Amino acid sequence: MTKLYRAVPLALLGAVASPLAADEPLYVKNLSPVTGLLGLPSQRSAGTEPAGTLAVALHSAIASNYVLDSSSREYLNLDGETLRFALDLRYGLAADWDLQLEVPWLEHGGGQLDRVIDDWHDFWGMSDGGRSQVPRDLLDYQYASSGSRGFLLEDDSSGPGDISLALNYAFFREGDTVASVALGYKFGVGDEDKFLGSGADDMYIALRFSGAHLSDLPLRWHGQLGYLRAGDSQLLEGMQERDLWFAGLGLDWRVGENWSLLAQFDANAAPTDSDLTALGDPGVTFAAGGRWRFASRWSVDASVVEDIGVETASDVTFQLSLRYSGR
Repeated sequence: MTKLYRAVPLALLGAVASPLAADEPLYVKNLSPVTGLLGLPSQRSAGTEPAGTLAVALHSAIASNYVLDSSSREYLNLDGETLRFALDLRYGLAADWDLQLEVPWLEHGGGQLDRVIDDWHDFWGMSDGGRSQVPRDLLDYQYASSGSRGFLLEDDSSGPGDISLALNYAFFREGDTVASVALGYKFGVGDEDKFLGSGADDMYIALRFSGAHLSDLPLRWHGQLGYLRAGDSQLLEGMQERDLWFAGLGLDWRVGENWSLLAQFDANAAPTDSDLTALGDPGVTFAAGGRWRFASRWSVDASVVEDIGVETASDVTFQLSLRYSGR
């Protein structure tokens, strides 16, 4: 009987720590209006779909942006809200190989979050960067500089964004640890004048890993490091940086057989050569959320993303993801 009492907790721990459905990091995109134009990939598991199986995910995010900054030669105002949906399909081509297709849809507008965010800042006595001093729920993206053509978006816009296709290969497997390499291509099909895409094709390479924590704790880690070669965007003419790095690290803590708490850092190189923080500093975000595995192979994520590199990403982003795993 004593052996049975000991075996049951160990079995439960094994079930909690094992890589079951939705063994994935959070899906996070930097939705700052300029950085969001580029084909920077979100984190994903290093594991690939089994040959002949299909995994499907629907991601949604609503992001609030406010930046007002200037220098002796630049002026930037980013005031608006971005709504983004993405269909994420993965198909197992062969053992250790899968193909991933992402099809996004975006909407830029004045939004509805300004009052909520102002009240939140007031409640905690936090600085709001001046956003409470301007009219609420208006769209105004504009940039002017002596060295570039600049941009202006004041009318609401919506439509399909840039489509991405990636080939993933898991080149290392040992126990719960997986390492993979991904080659991705972003097709510049979104309308750049409406901030739905960059108007150019991007390519990237990413190294990813996933693995269990090196202890009996029910923790799993995910990470990525990569390089993106951005296409020549007319929208960012005269200021664009074309060689960009990106990186991320995520933690999945199984607090029950069907529940996880998730935390994640993501970072990317600055999209432009600028003296302004929002355009010229690396983007850094922190995301926190939870996952509910409500049925076999099905899960839903809810998370919040904050710009810990202030002004280098959206002020706040609220996200939901629905996933079906083929594994």
